[in-house]
Amino acid sequence: MLKKYLKPTSLPNQVSLAVLVLRLSFGFLMIPHGYDKLQKFLVGKHDFPDPLYISPFISHGLTVFAEFICSILLILGLLTRPALIFLIGCMCIIALLIHGSDPLGDKEHALLYLFTYLAVFLTGAGKYSIDAKVFK
Repeated sequence: MLKKYLKPTSLPNQVSLAVLVLRLSFGFLMIPHGYDKLQKFLVGKHDFPDPLYISPFISHGLTVFAEFICSILLILGLLTRPALIFLIGCMCIIALLIHGSDPLGDKEHALLYLFTYLAVFLTGAGKYSIDAKVFK
């Protein structure tokens, strides 16, 4: 059952190349955000927003997981769609809850990441990914 969702779709070479560019660029651009949060998490600074009311510690940890670990998975094209679920969720929370009442300019970055992650989720990782080699 799970293998069905992990299997990459067969895309033309140009589309797979475009998806690779999106995966690499948005993955690498997100890593510094996650790395900064990881450093604060490791030293115990958990004064973090908790929009879901699950505790600042858990919110911080899930954000680090999404922005740092899932970005690495996205770059590699490994477990791409499951990683994107976390990234999409994180960007939805940032855009709609954290910056929900703010002007568009304050939530623009989160929305750009969100729509890109949605596009890659819909296409899959493409031919140039670990998923394409492992989940044939």
